[in-house]
Amino acid sequence: MDDLHIFKRLEERGYGDLLLARYPSMRKYFSEFLHLPFQAKSGSEPLLKSIQLIRQLDADELKNLPNDVPTYFIPKELRRCLKGKNGKIQRNAWELSVAIAMKEALRSGDLFLPKSKQYVSFWDLMLNQHRWEDTRKAAYEKLQQPFKDQVKAQLILQFHQSAGEADKRFNLDTFADIKGGNLKLKRYDKADIPEEVKKLQKVIDASMPSIRIEELLMAVDRETNFTRHFIPVQQHQSRPKNFYKTLISALISQATNLGVVAMSASVDNVTVDMLRHVLQFYVREETITAASAEIVNQHHQLPFSEVHGSGQVSSSDAQRFRIRADSLLAAYYPRYYGYYEKAIGIYTHVSDQYSVYSTKAISCNPREALYVLDGILENNTILKIREHTTDTHGYTEIIFALCYLLGYYFMPRIRDLKDQQLYRVERNVNYGVFTPLLNKTADLDIVEEQWDEMIHVAASLKERTAPAHVIVERLINNFPSDRLAKAFTNLGRIIKTEYILRYITDKYLRCTVQLQLNKGEYRHNLPRWIFFANQGEFTTGDYLEIMNKASSLSLVSNAILYWNTSKISNIVDELRKQGETVDDDLLAHISLLPYKHVLPNGTYFIEHEETN
Repeated sequence: MDDLHIFKRLEERGYGDLLLARYPSMRKYFSEFLHLPFQAKSGSEPLLKSIQLIRQLDADELKNLPNDVPTYFIPKELRRCLKGKNGKIQRNAWELSVAIAMKEALRSGDLFLPKSKQYVSFWDLMLNQHRWEDTRKAAYEKLQQPFKDQVKAQLILQFHQSAGEADKRFNLDTFADIKGGNLKLKRYDKADIPEEVKKLQKVIDASMPSIRIEELLMAVDRETNFTRHFIPVQQHQSRPKNFYKTLISALISQATNLGVVAMSASVDNVTVDMLRHVLQFYVREETITAASAEIVNQHHQLPFSEVHGSGQVSSSDAQRFRIRADSLLAAYYPRYYGYYEKAIGIYTHVSDQYSVYSTKAISCNPREALYVLDGILENNTILKIREHTTDTHGYTEIIFALCYLLGYYFMPRIRDLKDQQLYRVERNVNYGVFTPLLNKTADLDIVEEQWDEMIHVAASLKERTAPAHVIVERLINNFPSDRLAKAFTNLGRIIKTEYILRYITDKYLRCTVQLQLNKGEYRHNLPRWIFFANQGEFTTGDYLEIMNKASSLSLVSNAILYWNTSKISNIVDELRKQGETVDDDLLAHISLLPYKHVLPNGTYFIEHEETN
């Protein structure tokens, strides 16, 4: 009977009791949190009133909750717990509801802190109004976008041209068919990889000489001088003995996950204190990023790099790693690690030349689409990215819209493509074979209405007035209540539809997307090989330490890429001298990231002359 009562209560009250059990511990911090100077957008005044009521209760200015307290934000989990047996609102349930509402409002921007770095009002993230007025005309020209009075006509013309071209290609491609008004797709095209490629890859892999990781880094440094970017923090003059050896050791300690203690035990004449000194004053995110960019830039200029791509196409994806420590980034990821172990994501942007030009540690909880633009916009290499692809987790309609405004061609591989809602721009137009698929109409009126604000947002992203993921998250969270977010979504629907119509009728595009995603996914093998210590798990929860390790791992990955590219080029030259026919078309399918010849563990700098 007791069990029946428990189940009945759980059925009636849901998780309300569990939430209320956390109230005392939450209250310790919540009372201080409430004293921050919150402000709210128009329409969110009741939430501000609720915050003020709790402040008054805490200050004993009020003895009890008034009967007319706002309750519109009470989540369903707490509705049954809201009132006690006397019919009055219980303070603990109501305050928990306020806390949950504040969390959601801060995410959407309905609630903000004027002087916060991340939680300011949405327009405080943009170019201020005075600067926008001064740069508006130049922004339109730089982004190559029409003015407001021309935008509808241009979008309609562009859509009709795209749909018309796709209609002409439809019968020339067997990937898609339309039956009964529904889209039918065949299996994705297998990459056309000639048998000769497999043989050539085996020859190249077998010819790659083994090399220790420290020797590889020093060899690449002799070619690129990437270590010149490890300058000390301002006003720091002290430089430890054996600095160069210590610097290389420090980078390896981060990239392999060994840490300073294990690293010092693996290198002669390099102590824990020396490693910590270099890590504290020389190795930090900005210096690692600059050094890594140096390698990427010089790799791009190697003649053999051009065989694999122009450096104008890239992809982004997150690789998951277990984490043992508590961290704001840590999250459960049942798909790979079950329900008991937490993980973080390392989100990297990889060019068609296999180089990593952006690295970011992220939580596994939010959608990866939030971080697509960060890497592209913060790219500090000479690579001129024009096209970008992701898997389905990296796409939203808002990302389609922003990429379009910023001048990037976004080409994700979308799961369940045949079930995607497609849109038209005019109701009564015949779109040929695609007419039955385009059964909804995008709202061009709201795009026109909000066009200047949309260009304002795009120009602000170009100027990097705030991290792109913060702006994207606000737009996504504000939909559908916010008109600007609705405008971005409707523009994204148009661009997404144009892309899908091209994708299902253009085999070359499908192969380009697949090939680039394969490059990014294949590269995931290399970090697993290098980041071997502590079972490849992060042991720190500190964000800066995590980023140092992730960025060092990307730097080492780029160094291996540079070394591999030079060696593979030499191997190919030797094969050609021996009379072998090795076409560039074959070489384009050869991976530049074989990795098993690189030795990341053991004792470092054996019989190596110290370099100061």
